[in-house]
Amino acid sequence: MNWESKININQVVEIRSRTLCYFGVGALQKVNDICDWLKKEGIDKVLIVTDKIVYKVTGVWDVLEPAMKSRGIAWAMFDEVVPNPTVDGIDTAVKMGKELGAGAVIGIGGGSPIDTCKSAAVLLHPDNAQYDARDLYTFKFNAEKAVPIIAINTTHGTGTEVDRFAVASIPELEYKPALAVDCIYPVFAIDDPAVMTGLPANQTRYTAVDAINHVNEAATSLVTSPYTVLLAEETLRLVARYLPQAVAHPDDLTARYYLLYASMIAGICFDNGLLHFTHAMEHPLSAVKPELPHGLGLAMLLPAVIKYTYPTVPEILAAVYAPIVPGLKGDPGEAEECAVGVEQWLFNVGVTEKLEDMGYTAKDIDKLVHLAFNTPSLDFLLSMAPIKADERIVRAIFEDSLKPLG
Repeated sequence: MNWESKININQVVEIRSRTLCYFGVGALQKVNDICDWLKKEGIDKVLIVTDKIVYKVTGVWDVLEPAMKSRGIAWAMFDEVVPNPTVDGIDTAVKMGKELGAGAVIGIGGGSPIDTCKSAAVLLHPDNAQYDARDLYTFKFNAEKAVPIIAINTTHGTGTEVDRFAVASIPELEYKPALAVDCIYPVFAIDDPAVMTGLPANQTRYTAVDAINHVNEAATSLVTSPYTVLLAEETLRLVARYLPQAVAHPDDLTARYYLLYASMIAGICFDNGLLHFTHAMEHPLSAVKPELPHGLGLAMLLPAVIKYTYPTVPEILAAVYAPIVPGLKGDPGEAEECAVGVEQWLFNVGVTEKLEDMGYTAKDIDKLVHLAFNTPSLDFLLSMAPIKADERIVRAIFEDSLKPLG
């Protein structure tokens, strides 16, 4: 089994890692250095983006508030971020930031608050003052500038603290586009496993599954590289080892540390290798049902995505999934074995739902397929898949995800 043969050595790829991430137990204290940097840059007003709970229960505010107060940094707080955030929430946050005159944005939370933070940072830049969040997510202008972004991450799944991606829903269209622009790389990120010990069991599972999907897609996209494959292998090794431990023992800082590290390198992985099927197809799921956790949506789709993509990239996926489906040899005929093996592993760690369990039926598939191809930006993700992502394949993946493969 040798995945190196699947790499196109004549293709010039990008190797990215642009955010300074403070990583490890105690990293939260680095907010003091970050506040010093803000003052040095002449920034004394910031917009805080979070939800009503996370900034308090994680202990982030106990450290950040005095750091800002002691340096004379004023803030406005938008604490109304919801799972699967909307363009309306972004606009409300931007309004608060403009009223204050915020020169930077600090996001506290997982993917939803940090993505909202990134979006607000674009719209708070003076060059973008005439636009709103719908303009941003329907690509009415090229987002090339943003005020500085600081991401204080509180989950181990998103990877958004170290990448150039953000998402938001446009409710009236049932669209959930993805934004990918260089100006939304955070200047600083904080990944401190000590703030994550309070994550509920399901959120622990779903965020880890998000990281797995990031690398599954990045390692098999048309722009993959040895870098993304190696990051993918390490991500799966760490998640397979430490996810059961973190669920059983939430206070285990070593388990949280390595799940967080897996999430962070998975974020860098897909920042380089991009995404394809599972994210392009999950976005319609959670656009139609905003209450659906993103990681759960990905988990329900992943086995079927493996089933259809494995024959084209068997060496890569056999290497990536070796920790949870041992014995794969990298033969195209193993597609079903790998897909069912991954599904069984998901069931074993407590992610047992399929689309029918979450209220989707065969009658929804026409709409879901339509949204996958017509939501702005998702067609680009689909174009990165290792096989031709036509309507027939997308429909088949949705259909096979209604019930267990096995």
